[in-house]
Amino acid sequence: MSPSRRHEFNKKIIALLVEAHFLEIGIDFYPLGSTTFRKQTAARGIEPNECYCFNSEKSIPDLAIEVVVTSGGIDDLVIYQGLEVPEVWFWQNHQFSLYYLRGNKYESISKSEFLPNLDSNVLASFVMSDEKPREIILKFLQHIRKSNS
Repeated sequence: MSPSRRHEFNKKIIALLVEAHFLEIGIDFYPLGSTTFRKQTAARGIEPNECYCFNSEKSIPDLAIEVVVTSGGIDDLVIYQGLEVPEVWFWQNHQFSLYYLRGNKYESISKSEFLPNLDSNVLASFVMSDEKPREIILKFLQHIRKSNS
């Protein structure tokens, strides 16, 4: 089944905002989109909605982002755990849930380990904006600049 329009719109807005943050803050990143990642030893694979490596390109992303529009399905965290993806974000019910892999288990976190200056609640408010995408991104950039001055 192909993704819904709402799913794709949310995924794209999240990616644009996160990437605007990377550019504005000066973070070196490698956008890998929805690349399929597999690990033979874990016998698992997954295609995140968006994912990124930081500082250098790697075989497994540092951050994976999933947009969840419907409930049900397999527990993606179990697959990400098998792949050893350090940080996973879920966008569901108009909010982010963040997880960081410590040892061999994910721990719920209140802020990103990789992006500690990015407030997920503020990010969520921009994702939920009713404005046009360009306006959302420009206002988000203004927010970043104001926060960092």
